[in-house]
Amino acid sequence: MGPVSAEIDMDAPRARAFEAIADLARRPSFTDHFQFGFHLTRIESSGVGAGARFRTGPRLRRIWMDTVVEQADSPHRIVEHGRGGRSNRIPCSTIWELLEGPGSLTRVRVSHWTEPSIHIDRALEVLSGTARRQERGWREALRRLRDTLESDRPVPRLVAPAGGNRYPTGVP
Repeated sequence: MGPVSAEIDMDAPRARAFEAIADLARRPSFTDHFQFGFHLTRIESSGVGAGARFRTGPRLRRIWMDTVVEQADSPHRIVEHGRGGRSNRIPCSTIWELLEGPGSLTRVRVSHWTEPSIHIDRALEVLSGTARRQERGWREALRRLRDTLESDRPVPRLVAPAGGNRYPTGVP
């Protein structure tokens, strides 16, 4: 799937937008409409090395995808790389760019692409309309992020690390 992009202008400080995007534990608060079963793969949920795993795609072809933050240049750019599909054989990349606009305006641009090397994976992406679905999903995710940041509500942390203690015992 070639790069699908979405961008939006939001009336929020760039540092606040960067903080909300860079923390993978907060990601489901604006992407849970097209990324399902989201869980962290590392205890640290933000910064270089933070990772997550989720399912994405149409109902009959939902595949697991991993993403790991490879580069975080605060407050300008976040680069994520990962793999997905059967046996994690499809490399994927996501780049978030935050550009400063006039006043307190921030333009957020996200680009996502996959590079399937096997012909059947490429054919399945085309036949299932993955690119169209992903582009729509990222546009809606940016709208939801904008609504949260502009309303001055805190972006909730919805996800804990996989395998963590789920009972309130006081022990992490």
